[in-house]
Amino acid sequence: MGKTKVVITIYGAEQICASCVGAPGSKDTYEWLQAAIGRKYDDDVIEYEYVDIDHPPNEEKHQQFVARIVEEDLFYPIVFVNEEMVAEGIPRLKTIYKELDKHGVGLQD
Repeated sequence: MGKTKVVITIYGAEQICASCVGAPGSKDTYEWLQAAIGRKYDDDVIEYEYVDIDHPPNEEKHQQFVARIVEEDLFYPIVFVNEEMVAEGIPRLKTIYKELDKHGVGLQD
């Protein structure tokens, strides 16, 4: 049985979101999520991606979402599991874990 890849994308910026003063930065959140998820789940099937909203890659889906962040004044970091937005601002592990479970990501042995 082939394992399905799950992509966790974190959109963020060097500058901490004005409404998120006191929260960790986006890069710190990105690294923290990798460590926390790696302790609980078999992360061989998980791919992590960080998108800097000030310098997004030249990929249409990222360009469009960065435009939405600016237009709607969304709080960042924003976390996606595949195409599902699971966190805006300060992410909650419980919510992210629930989404990983839905995608059938196995737990660590």
